[in-house]
Formats: sequence, C-alpha cells, structure tokens
Amino acid sequence: MRRISMSLACLFVVLFLAGSAMAQMPMPKPAPELSKLDYFAGNWTSDADLKPSPMGPGGKMTSSDEGHWMEGKFFLVLHSKFKGAMGDGSSLAIMGYDPEHKVYTYTEYNSMGQVEHSTGTLDGTTWTFTSDENFNGQTMKGRFTMDTASPKEYTYKYEMSKDGSDWTTVMDGKATKK
Repeated sequence: MRRISMSLACLFVVLFLAGSAMAQMPMPKPAPELSKLDYFAGNWTSDADLKPSPMGPGGKMTSSDEGHWMEGKFFLVLHSKFKGAMGDGSSLAIMGYDPEHKVYTYTEYNSMGQVEHSTGTLDGTTWTFTSDENFNGQTMKGRFTMDTASPKEYTYKYEMSKDGSDWTTVMDGKATKK
C-alpha cells in the first residue's frame, strides 16, 4: 500500500512539473510566410475548362470557395462546392506552411473519396504546387500553377506528366473574389 501511495505521489509531482514547464513555454507564433495565404481568404468563384485526360472526358466546371483562418492562424481552411462535366460535389482543403522544409502545404479531401497532398512555392505572384497523383494504378506528377497578379482575380492551370518533364494541361481557368 505504501508503494502505491509513493508511486502516486511521484506521478503527481511529475505531472505538476510538466504542467508548470508547459505553462512557462511561449505560445508558438505562425511563420511569417503564412501571411501570404491571406490572399485566398474570403469568397471566390471559379470557372474552368477541363481537357480530356486520365481525370475524365473534359468539359466546363464551376466552383464557389470560402476560405477562412483556423484559430491560431496556422492553417487556412477552404470549403468548396463544384459543378461540372465530371459531376457535382464538395471539398475541404487545408493550406499551411512547413517551416522545416520551407514549402507551403495543401491537403484536400473531396466528396468523390479522393485525397490530394501537395507542396508549393511562391515566386513573385506565381504559386506552384506539385504532387504525385495515382490514376487507374498509374503514378503521374501533378503541377498546379496560379498567377495572382491581381488582388481580386487569379488565373490557374493544372498539368500532369508521366516523367516530370513533359507536361500536358488538363485544366485551366480563372477565379474571382466576391
């Protein structure tokens, strides 16, 4: 019984010290690079032209997107609804910044059961996100490029490649901030 009491006393001391140490640690601050994602906050509409590709037959697509910062301002959360030749649906995406690898991050989950992970860079007003995609058991490279030269409008292009050097455009379009 005495051994249990002593063990519990030691556990409480360890928990108290750990709690005290955490209380003294400063709250983490968002990386300065995250402020660049402010551009995507708000409500956007988009019109795109899908080209025939491994993704589908092609056609027109529209979407409405709402972006807002998660508490703490480490991640921008994007809710989207889309309509097009491949069907209607919705998605949830999260954008952030990885300071260790010095890249922006983008992860999207959609109502078609797909998940996309990509990393990106910003060069002037051009964002470039790259990913590895799996279509019908075949791995492809993906590249999504956005030109954000205007504060309320950007153009974009999504390309695919088997080898990472020969790229084929599978979608292009324009987004406008409401």
